[in-house]
Amino acid sequence: MPVVLPETTLSLTDCIQKMPKAELHLHIEGTLEPELMFKLAQRNQISLRFKSVEALKAAYNFGNLQEFLNLYYEGAKVLLHEQDFYDLAHAYLEHARQEHIAHVEAFFDPQTHTQRGVSMEAVIKGLHRAFEDAEQYNGISYRLILCFLRDMSADDAMKTLEEALPYKQWISAVGLDSAEVGHPPSKFRDVFDRARQEGLLTVAHAGEEGPPSYIWEALDILKVRRIDHGVRALEDAELVERLKKEKMPLTVCPLSNIKLCVFPEIEAHNLKRLLDAGLCVTVNSDDPAYFGGYVTENYLAVQKALNLSAEQIKQLAHNSFEASFLSDTDKKAAFKKIDECFQ
Repeated sequence: MPVVLPETTLSLTDCIQKMPKAELHLHIEGTLEPELMFKLAQRNQISLRFKSVEALKAAYNFGNLQEFLNLYYEGAKVLLHEQDFYDLAHAYLEHARQEHIAHVEAFFDPQTHTQRGVSMEAVIKGLHRAFEDAEQYNGISYRLILCFLRDMSADDAMKTLEEALPYKQWISAVGLDSAEVGHPPSKFRDVFDRARQEGLLTVAHAGEEGPPSYIWEALDILKVRRIDHGVRALEDAELVERLKKEKMPLTVCPLSNIKLCVFPEIEAHNLKRLLDAGLCVTVNSDDPAYFGGYVTENYLAVQKALNLSAEQIKQLAHNSFEASFLSDTDKKAAFKKIDECFQ
């Protein structure tokens, strides 16, 4: 039987689907659906090693993060021109509109493209134009976060930042992603220092496959405003207390964690324990085209598997805006709309 909220005819499932959401952990390259990948490959005359959409989808059986990244980077090679990046973001934003996502803070990985000869201008202009259109026509607010690939050198990260600075007015923050193990946040101290000097905020992936010490480094060395993933924080009680005291958000991606074998099954995910520990947990989709679920599907999956209450779902939705880079006024407006869905 569906859970029905007190004094309302809406089920909890309906509330999850209809409530406003903010998505804070979304790799725009990870929204490249197989159908669009093949369309862009044909348009740009690029040969893929997969002969069909079905064959590509069959390859989405990852044993770890690196196996996923290998396929992710291969798919990204179809993105060459400004219009390709526009089409990529536009397709995701149409999903976002249908899912009642009101605000998106999207990662993009310029090094994935510039090392193939694609210009920084094409990447940023295409994405910026798509998000501007979505804000104008659909009311979806956004921030763009430039991520550095941590398995590349710190020097290359600095070069990437310098190439992006002419477009600084379109970028809100820098982040750190890609293969985590063996690439601690401290490796990128100088580039994050430079980014903050340029007025950019900082976030970083830490504590997904990497140890809790990477979360400490992200906090102390990179001085981040959010921890992306952070699910291994529970291994360190002192760290949990610090995250709670500082109200440091964790942008958790449940279905991604299952797909990449961080947890064996969704019922084993520690999201509820993170919530119970008083941490500012948010629900996000990560790379939804590859991991089989956009943000609503992530909410629905954890609600069912972890038996989350209506209050916990509402808290997660509130957290998604509280942890965002929106103004306090915009956050309060979002809280009100969320609460209305549960009345």
